[in-house]
Amino acid sequence: MVHPSRLLPASGSAQTPARGGPLEGCTVHRQFSSDWKERLLPSGLVHAWWGTGGCTRNSFDVSHGGLSLSEEHRLSAFKSFEPATRKFDKVNICSSCLQKTLKCDTVVSEISTGPGTVNFTINRELLAKTVLQQVFKDGSEYGIKSELFSTLPRRKIVIEFSSPNIAKKFHVGHLRSTIIGNFVANLKEALGHHVTRINYLGDWGMQFGLLGAGFQQFGNEEELKSNPLQHLFEVYVQVNKAAAEDENIKKLAQDFFRKLEAHDEQTLLMWQHFRDFSIEEYVRIYKRLGVHFDEYSGESFYQEKSQEVLKMLDTKGLLQKTIKGTRVVDLSEERDLSLCSTVMRSDGTSLYITRDLAAAIDRMMKYNCDTMIYVTDKSQNSHFEQLFQILKLMGYQWAERCQHVSFGLVQGMKTRKGEVVFLEDVLNEARSRMLQNMASAKTTKELETPLETAEKIGLAALIIQDFKGLLSSDYQFSWDRVLQSRGDTGVFLQYTHARLHSLEQMCRNGQPTDINTACLQDPQAISVLQHLLRYDEVLYKSSEDLQPKHIVSYLLTLSHLAAVAHKTLPVKGSAPELAQARLRLFQAARSVLANGMKLLGITPVTQM
Repeated sequence: MVHPSRLLPASGSAQTPARGGPLEGCTVHRQFSSDWKERLLPSGLVHAWWGTGGCTRNSFDVSHGGLSLSEEHRLSAFKSFEPATRKFDKVNICSSCLQKTLKCDTVVSEISTGPGTVNFTINRELLAKTVLQQVFKDGSEYGIKSELFSTLPRRKIVIEFSSPNIAKKFHVGHLRSTIIGNFVANLKEALGHHVTRINYLGDWGMQFGLLGAGFQQFGNEEELKSNPLQHLFEVYVQVNKAAAEDENIKKLAQDFFRKLEAHDEQTLLMWQHFRDFSIEEYVRIYKRLGVHFDEYSGESFYQEKSQEVLKMLDTKGLLQKTIKGTRVVDLSEERDLSLCSTVMRSDGTSLYITRDLAAAIDRMMKYNCDTMIYVTDKSQNSHFEQLFQILKLMGYQWAERCQHVSFGLVQGMKTRKGEVVFLEDVLNEARSRMLQNMASAKTTKELETPLETAEKIGLAALIIQDFKGLLSSDYQFSWDRVLQSRGDTGVFLQYTHARLHSLEQMCRNGQPTDINTACLQDPQAISVLQHLLRYDEVLYKSSEDLQPKHIVSYLLTLSHLAAVAHKTLPVKGSAPELAQARLRLFQAARSVLANGMKLLGITPVTQM
């Protein structure tokens, strides 16, 4: 049996159609069994063609001794396989000669020629049979079991993401880190890697000196018990305002933090109180987001170890004292302190980067991981560049295997009440708006758990909006655009999944296993099958650059193709054999759609 990834698009057209057409997005590399590939073309042309990785035609233009590829693919082929291509250019081959060389078999059912081209048609029944068999055989691992990943070494990977600051409500700014980190972890785990998810809490630093001093001035124990994080947030706002006007407040904050680093019992007790309240709140929010962690760590864990790092830096001759009394590491090429990183304050207390150095060294010793990935916004690019550079200067060559996945800012995210501050406000707003939309929609069914369904759809809307573009890009947020039921939105993905699930439930007495694939030769069915065939390539692309946009684009196109097929290829009312084949097609589409949504961190709904 030919693996699905070795089949060509089943269409006789040499044109690349518009979005959603029969050939949209299909590729030809890797898609024949190796013996057919070798018989296809002279060696030079085979290598040039196979290396393109993105030809969307099933015709060869031989009039100029080359291939009918798009400009970018021609360039790719000629750059990657120049010697082989040059050799082929010297050979004067015509299309009729090629046609005589090529033979039909179980994969290719017809070969014909045109002006300077050779056209071939794939056995569509084999396409349908092979794709559907593979989808249901592999289940949740469809695409993952592809030959693309067959030689992928299994790694131990540590991923740090989310990382909010304790004693503050979960700010909306941490949403991107949380959902992006969750996606990266999901994808890596799906590919068979051993992943450790770490939430590195901002639970140390001068801000706690400020908060501690502020609570002593403005805090109220009763309010802390009734609404802890809201009260701490209000205290923090108050003390910041006071510190801007009164230098004495700043001194009190510095004193509090010094006591904290000295492990003063009463100071530590207050800090622990704040930390416990915070984690309790965060766990509740993460549950709403469908996110979990293997380890809750924090800067506080590395307060003492950061002092060990400073000693190591000093021993290696990397620590220098400035005229202000701070300690820095010189990162400039000329070693003239034109570029340096401050690792210790003048009063001897540690800084954020010092604790990050200690954390990185500790994690490598603890997990012996192959890769460490940090997910934060792009404003920290410089911080991580310096972090990795200092680790290398310290002699840790594994710093080469550390990676910073950065992302841009979200602009314009507001609720009806005004400016958004907290993530829970956004989640509540998304749920509330979806409930309203569902209540006003004529197609909405009576649901057992409308609140839970609205929550899942609202979260899907937020995630798809966030993942549609490059992660490093800033984007403008719009509630109206995000929550549209049509178009390229998370709501549309959920609607498509629910609709296909309802179709299965309606036909639950007829769950076909052996179908007649001759019933799936309509253009709409072939379009869906061809698209399902590409899933492994999309996963591979996302695994290479850790960009979810490839999967998002794939799932949105699959949903559009499935919607067209659902409209034009009815199951109900069709002849039994035809209905069973179509139902199997829609089951396969829903299965792959659900798999992709789960990778993105979306829980598919079955009703809406």
